[in-house]
Amino acid sequence: MRVIGICRFSYPAEGGFKRMHDSLAAREAYLYAPERMELRFRHFECLTLPSIAAQQNGDFTFLIVVGESLPEPYRARLHDLVAPVPQIRIVTQPPMRHRTAMQRAIKQELGEDETDSIQFRLDDDDAVSVGFIRSLRWFEKTTRSMRRKWRNVAFEYNRGFAVQLSAQGIEAEEVQTPFWACGLAVLFRPGDPRTVMNYGHHKLHHDMPMISNPGPRMYLRALHADNDSGAKHTARGLQPLSAAERAVFRDQFNVDEDRVKAVFSAPPAPVG
Repeated sequence: MRVIGICRFSYPAEGGFKRMHDSLAAREAYLYAPERMELRFRHFECLTLPSIAAQQNGDFTFLIVVGESLPEPYRARLHDLVAPVPQIRIVTQPPMRHRTAMQRAIKQELGEDETDSIQFRLDDDDAVSVGFIRSLRWFEKTTRSMRRKWRNVAFEYNRGFAVQLSAQGIEAEEVQTPFWACGLAVLFRPGDPRTVMNYGHHKLHHDMPMISNPGPRMYLRALHADNDSGAKHTARGLQPLSAAERAVFRDQFNVDEDRVKAVFSAPPAPVG
């Protein structure tokens, strides 16, 4: 069985964003603006990358989809960041519809597609627990008999933290939320033409059985000014991390507050 995650990194898709643009050039100008790219890189470096790099089960592939137009300084920076993590593959795509581009990347990775696969999506500013892949494989194994006649099934972890990063460190609020993308995965049979990107994550329960596990805190969802999803509006109870929470973030997510302070205090990286 394959486990495949996918993440778009400022990919200039046709659609796929709540912010609208009149042309591809306008979208690329917005996506590749230096201030925005610096914000995305800092979150990726502090949240997404360390959580993927520290997975307790290393049997997975994590695809990062970028556009052909990604400027070279950013392309080189991204390659340098992910080079130490063998599970990560950067996939370059021409402009096309968002779901089509992501579906194409997953299907290419599946190749002959002869085995079951668990697929998940993750934004470039979110994190999952270091036990995420291990837990997905446990979910798949322990539910085999009950889902024998199901074409698909979604696995959901609905507990985690909303977080805000800055030079002062991390503010967080423990949350329990339905159908956030950072806590979901979908199991597919061999040869299924669809992928996790063919479904709206907030409507998965309309299309397939869903098994939820409300126990483990499995995700960190970043809140900041560039949230396309509008998730910033959920920031109501953010508080500085306690000593106990600092240990949870370090041990369960491989996210270190001192590293956050250092990265967010550093001057922006040169662009050219």
